Amino acid sequence: MNTLNRRSLIKGLAASGISFPLIGALHGCSHNSTVKASRVQKVVVIGGGFGGATVAKYLKRFDAEIEVTLIEPKTTYMTCPGSNWYLAGLVDVQSLTHDYTNLIAKHQVRVIHQMATAVDAQSKTVTLENGDVLSYDKLVVSPGIDFKYDAIDGYSKEAAQILPHAWQAGTQTELLAKQIKEMPQGGRFLMVAPPNPYRCAPGPYERISMIAAYFKEHNPRATIMILDPKTKFSKQALFHQGWQELYGEMIEWYGAQDGATVSKIDVANKTVYSDFDTVTADVINVIPAQKAGKIAFTAGLTDATGWCPVNQDTFESSLQKDIYVIGDSAIAGAMPKSGHSASSQGKMCAAAIVSALRDLPMPQTRNVNTCYSLVSKDWGISIVGVYENRDNRIAEIKGAGGVSPMSASLQERKMEADYARAWYKSITMDIWNA
Repeated sequence: MNTLNRRSLIKGLAASGISFPLIGALHGCSHNSTVKASRVQKVVVIGGGFGGATVAKYLKRFDAEIEVTLIEPKTTYMTCPGSNWYLAGLVDVQSLTHDYTNLIAKHQVRVIHQMATAVDAQSKTVTLENGDVLSYDKLVVSPGIDFKYDAIDGYSKEAAQILPHAWQAGTQTELLAKQIKEMPQGGRFLMVAPPNPYRCAPGPYERISMIAAYFKEHNPRATIMILDPKTKFSKQALFHQGWQELYGEMIEWYGAQDGATVSKIDVANKTVYSDFDTVTADVINVIPAQKAGKIAFTAGLTDATGWCPVNQDTFESSLQKDIYVIGDSAIAGAMPKSGHSASSQGKMCAAAIVSALRDLPMPQTRNVNTCYSLVSKDWGISIVGVYENRDNRIAEIKGAGGVSPMSASLQERKMEADYARAWYKSITMDIWNA
């Protein structure tokens, strides 16, 4: 027989570090809201990234009696945040790679290294690649992103082995780093930037900054061009300021207003076609248009947008009962598709699931996101947002966040760069090293 009361949940929320609004909401709960469960409740989590690993940990932290199983094919996880720093040689692969040892040992999360291949929402089961079938009371799906390879004529999953996207950290990141190091002196690097919405981090424009930093030291006559299907991008003025100050005329950016939407790629000849120009380069980084992870489609969680509509308080799917979607695949209002967003959503989702299983009042959600970018090793910029549910949509709270000022001193840029590195250590420690 399991019991959980309001005090237990508040204690767990307090330890999450983002819980004060939730704690406030839970003050309305009765001190006698102890609920008995007749059997062990089972939660299965698909995906061991920022969202999945966070929700697995915090489910156990909020209610240790719940049986939590995390499904993740990889035994180690290299993060997208920080992967641009690797391209500049600022960090190594090991420092960006984490495992699930402490989720298992400290939090008693059951981790299965398999691919989830199917979800049956009616029978509440998940089928794994090895044929095993797991039952659940609640399912959390956090599969990240997949690519629309057919969005640009000539580009494909196979072409990514020659012109890497490096948008899922690991072998693709190492391939792009190798090509950057081997690029001829005075050569041209070309990025085909993604349309909105896209996973960030890794951010396209931080990536350009980090590659420029590498070229400045090792290949100073190199040039960088960005062909972008968008008319503008986040922190644009700050990036342009940093690029001009640090790298002079090395970087050229062209947007949709210049006709820079790429329509075709000749992979063998490393040539891209757009209304702006036909461009040949020595190294081409193609970041395709994106959609929800494959299992989200298999499970019937996506709508016509290719992403997953969810309840903006609980992250429960709008299409399938008792299935929750967090992270990049979810349509989460104004929140960006970042690792920090996914982790924040994971904590809120865990609280919502525990409340639902234990018949506790549903907490009001508040989410937070911070996006740091390095323009150089000692030049950091950031944008921060705090979010609430407003008219059934996650919306940014005006005045609660902010963006780095254009007028910041070099000392302040250095401080932001240090904050970026501290943020990475803090959030990965919370999720994987717990």
